[in-house]
This record gives sequence, structure tokens and C-alpha cells, in this order.
Amino acid sequence: MTDAASSDPAAPAPDVNGPEFAAMVAARLCHDFISPASAIVSGLDLLEDPNAQDMREDAMGLIASSARKLADLLQFTRVAFGASASAESFDSRELEKLAQGVFAHVRPEMDWAVEPQSLNKSSARAILNIAQLAAAALPAGGKATLRAVTTDGRVYITAESIGPRARLRPEVLAGLKGEGAGEGLAGTWVQAAYLQALIKAAGGQVAVELSEDKVVLAAWVPA
Repeated sequence: MTDAASSDPAAPAPDVNGPEFAAMVAARLCHDFISPASAIVSGLDLLEDPNAQDMREDAMGLIASSARKLADLLQFTRVAFGASASAESFDSRELEKLAQGVFAHVRPEMDWAVEPQSLNKSSARAILNIAQLAAAALPAGGKATLRAVTTDGRVYITAESIGPRARLRPEVLAGLKGEGAGEGLAGTWVQAAYLQALIKAAGGQVAVELSEDKVVLAAWVPA
């Protein structure tokens, strides 16, 4: 799959081992975690407020839903960005649960159509990051279909996001091409740059196809 957003194999990838990039990834993850963590604290404050006892049920609901979101994000991040350093392969059913944990807290739905029963570390990291980017491409809802097949020694991954106003931010496209964030939002750029860098480091490639109300992310990595 090729178009203007396809990555250039010769383009320099961001230094994912550099301290500045690590700081940006950490800032991105903190941004993801702070919302549910703050909501839990707000719920606890309501429980402790003697003047808000009529809101106790709402507070418990806020705490429960926010705790689930935080747990889902932490489990997802552990593999998508850390990939459980000691593990070299991942059960695709477990990866599906991690991806569904992210989609449980956003507007679009996900359809998981991954054929291999297990994926190597690079493929696992790639498909989870692609899944989260596919969800972000559907701000008004829709469906993201994740597919993966293994053939000729490669794992081919695609995410087809279809929905109203489906789109990728310019800084996400820049990250997928291995370019700098420029003046765009670093928090949205860094995941795309990380994905492009890890796929390139594995010896693979990533590409994007854009059309009206549709975004397709595609990648391959060695099996």
C-alpha cells in the first residue's frame, strides 16, 4: 500500500533510545493516565464530603469506571511500549483483549480479524500501537477493523478505520513518515514516531492510505 504518507525506508527514524524521545513517551503516557487517575481522586473526594452524601452512588460509579480505564491502559501500555521484555511471542487472543480494553473507553468499535495465533514482539507492539492510532482516527465514532496475516516470512498488519470525519492529524502523518513533530502536538506525534521507528528497526515498513471517511494504516514486519 503506497501514497504520499508512506514511510521512506531511507528517512532517518527518531532515536527511540535517546533521552528526549524517552521523555516525550513518558509525557504521553502520563497524559493518558492522569485523566482516569484524577477521576478516581475526585470520586474519593465526593465520598469524603459530608455535604455530598446524595452523590455517593455517582461517586462509586465514577471510581469504578475510572479504575477500569486506568487498569486497561496500564495493561495495554505494558505490551505496546514495553512488550514485557522477557517475552518473545504473544498470544493474539491476549493482544485482542488489550486492544479491546482501549476501545472500551472510546467512541469507535473494533473488529479483530487477526489470523496468526501468536505474534512476535515486534508484531505485537506494532499491532497494538496501530490499533490505538486507528481508534484515534475516528473521533466521531465508527469501526476499526484490525487484520494480520503471516505469509512469505512476514507479518502483514492493516487497520481500516471507517467513520464520519475519519482522519489523521498532520503530526501523526509526520511521525509515520519518520519526520519530526514540527509545530504539531508532540503527544500525538510521539506514538506515530515510535511505531515507525520500531517497525523500521525490525526491518519492516509502514504506510497510510487516506480517503473520505476512511483511514487505512498498514505495516509489515519479519515474522
